Amino acid sequence: MTNERLLAPTPAATYRWRWPALAALLLAEAMNVLDATVVQVAAPAIHADLGGSVSGIQWFTTAYTLPFAVLLITGGRLGDIAGRRRVFVIGVTGFLLASTACALAPSAGLLTAFRVVQGAVAAVIIPQTIGLIKAMFSGDEMSKALGGIGPVMGLAAVCGPVLGGVLTHADLFGSSWRAAFLVNVPVSVAVLAIAPKMPEVRAPKRPALDLVGTLLAMIGTGLVVRPLIGGDIATLSGWGRGAVVAGLLVMVLFGLHQRRAAAGSRSPLVEPSLFARRSFSAALVTSAVFFAVTNGLMTVVVLHLQLGLGTDVLDAGLTLAPWPVGLAVASWLAGAHLVRRYPHHTMSIGLAVLLAGVLAAIAVYRTADPTACPMPLLLALGLVGLGVGLFGPAFFTLALQPLRPQEIGSAAGLLNAVQQLGATLGVAVLGSVYLGNAAYGGPSAALHAVQVAFWVAVALVAVSFGAARMMVVP
Repeated sequence: MTNERLLAPTPAATYRWRWPALAALLLAEAMNVLDATVVQVAAPAIHADLGGSVSGIQWFTTAYTLPFAVLLITGGRLGDIAGRRRVFVIGVTGFLLASTACALAPSAGLLTAFRVVQGAVAAVIIPQTIGLIKAMFSGDEMSKALGGIGPVMGLAAVCGPVLGGVLTHADLFGSSWRAAFLVNVPVSVAVLAIAPKMPEVRAPKRPALDLVGTLLAMIGTGLVVRPLIGGDIATLSGWGRGAVVAGLLVMVLFGLHQRRAAAGSRSPLVEPSLFARRSFSAALVTSAVFFAVTNGLMTVVVLHLQLGLGTDVLDAGLTLAPWPVGLAVASWLAGAHLVRRYPHHTMSIGLAVLLAGVLAAIAVYRTADPTACPMPLLLALGLVGLGVGLFGPAFFTLALQPLRPQEIGSAAGLLNAVQQLGATLGVAVLGSVYLGNAAYGGPSAALHAVQVAFWVAVALVAVSFGAARMMVVP
């Protein structure tokens, strides 16, 4: 049976290319998730080179994560309809071209536009991974293969700023920040070289695309996020408040459309049966708020280091290094030893350690010299990483555990989408809290601004605690 004719899973014992293909899939996942954060350290250097408003620093990240979040489920549907390998190859090719365009962008506006394209094609790539893995693996091998997705995505997300700082500082061939995008070119070529060895697989019953639902989701989230970028959250203008309200109303309309589509036996973008369980709704809230905290705090630390203290990109990237180190250690500990025996306690402990790290960072900033980066901050960021690493494996295990097999695909796509949406809102809200308070001028104002942003994060972690509790209470 040829790869082109394969529409059902291939027994692992007979599919000899499964491990190289898995490596390519995980590499593509890492590349796409890493690009959501790789510009966070490089963004001030991009702004200095290309100009534009200060809010452009946030848009360089948000322009990627917003379409990434909204189009993830639609991307999965495209794989069901046209074939997962085919859509995967198209997505990786598009990502290669969009990355090249980003690297060559002559202005901040064009870079932002190309980042939108990058995020859209990333949303096409990521959903194909699970389906292709299931087509190549079975039994214990499938569990091992699927088990690699979470750690790879988690490490890629938090290693992005470090890599962005290192590449920008290295200034390879005079490329400066552009190297952060050019690195995707050889990676994409390597993935495309292995992609023909993957089987073709599509859903036995092809779903329809919910174009109306996708459009409503894009409009609603865009209206909510746009006024939060670069402004003072506490003093939004009249149009800003109106846009947020309009966006929320559009999201209500989106929910009504989904219910009507399901009642009419059409294919809704989101499976309504998922919301019959309070635990899954609580999981969505937990995911959105948690990833808003982690991505927002990373942005705030970078903004303070580079705009408030004038730190160069390499030092900014290395300052964040304890975070991925802590995450890697805690993820291994949780996945190998804790989650199977104590999933609820592991998730709660992860949130508690995250909160301890955020409070430790606030204590460090309170006594810090306004003109220098405090070294004890490295320990606090390492503690934050430990909390993130403990939380992740336990959270996804608990979120998917009570679902029926036919709901897993839709639920996983929705959780990934909400994760990216939370990251987008975190960058928008916490970044704007910092910029709004630091705008009053001087190192002391910047030091005060970073503390305010971290206190907002404390409040959000408390919300995560409450939502996580709803996940485990019958």
